[in-house]
Amino acid sequence: MNIATTAAQQSTVPFDHAKLDRLMDEAGIDVLVATSKHNVQYLLGGYRFIFFSAMEAIGHSRYLPVLIYEKGQPDHASYVGNRMEGGEHQNNPFWTPSVQTATWGSADAAKLAAEHLKKIGKDKARIGIEPPFLPSDAHGVLQSALPGATLIDATSTMERLRAIKTPQELEKLRQASELITDSMTAVFTGQRAGASKREIVDALRREETNRGLQFEYCLLTLGASHNRAVSPHTWNKGEVLSLDSGGNFHGYIGDLCRMGVMGEPDQELKDLLAEIEAVQQAAFSLCRAGTLGGDMIDHAEKALKASPSAAFTDFFAHGMGLISHEAPFLMTNHPVAYEGVDAGKPLEAGMVLSVETTMLHPTRGFIKLEDTVAIKDGGYDMFGERGRGWNVSGG
Repeated sequence: MNIATTAAQQSTVPFDHAKLDRLMDEAGIDVLVATSKHNVQYLLGGYRFIFFSAMEAIGHSRYLPVLIYEKGQPDHASYVGNRMEGGEHQNNPFWTPSVQTATWGSADAAKLAAEHLKKIGKDKARIGIEPPFLPSDAHGVLQSALPGATLIDATSTMERLRAIKTPQELEKLRQASELITDSMTAVFTGQRAGASKREIVDALRREETNRGLQFEYCLLTLGASHNRAVSPHTWNKGEVLSLDSGGNFHGYIGDLCRMGVMGEPDQELKDLLAEIEAVQQAAFSLCRAGTLGGDMIDHAEKALKASPSAAFTDFFAHGMGLISHEAPFLMTNHPVAYEGVDAGKPLEAGMVLSVETTMLHPTRGFIKLEDTVAIKDGGYDMFGERGRGWNVSGG
């Protein structure tokens, strides 16, 4: 391939390949074999095959998309997809010079990936894989077909690549959050006393779907209960409702929590939500580029400790984007099992955080605010900021 063709090919790569090259060099990776749906989507510039968007099992195997990228050589990239994706490529060609849509299961995909690695002379290379997203049969095929290769965990490399969002990504995250907020507002407005948790979740699913979101989940509590599972339990006069939902907009996750009450909130409820808001605001005050992530966490936790309800209230913050809980990782095993490896690093413009404070009140129930903020120089932008007080239902 001549130099002019290579330069033209590089101009079509839909991600910062120079940054990926640096990250791969730091990790000692020669060629990347991405197999998670979210990372393949990212490397393909937003494409995800609709047939397997909500599930991946088929027959005795599973769908396994594979994106192969050699450091410094975008012209050697290949996409390995399902045989039904040939039509997708015809309508909107993938950017990779090599496209192989001939697989059915995970072992098939790994076999074609190994063949491509041999073709570009990387059968003895240091190959970056995603162990959490590589089935054991596919892993076995790669090991057997490439005995001279060294397989290296590239999970963190891909997380670093995605940590800073582009303006286009930020807009999708904004849209996801705004549409979730609109959906929650409609649900709060439309509910009357006696509605069951199942009915409320179904209503939210319809609202999000009608607004163009892919409904992901709804965690909902009623009254004094802290149980967020769907059930026939009903929402009654004077009780609180927490609505915590995730919706997907073109691959990007919105994740917010808003509070409702059946009837007007009493003074105690107003005071309890104000305690939560004080912790949230403490966190927001240090949400800006250049602040150490751990300093923001510490500041919020100090505000929490000063709260009258600190004994049964918790604070958490995490990065988000294509998936919930991605870089930056700011807290260790709290409440999810990963290390807060980014706590000692400065927040950067373009990072997106979910900031949440949760109260498990012994008599009034589950009270929570969860907000999405995009870090920028000098501060932050909040996405979907409406409805952060008590949303009144049953009027």
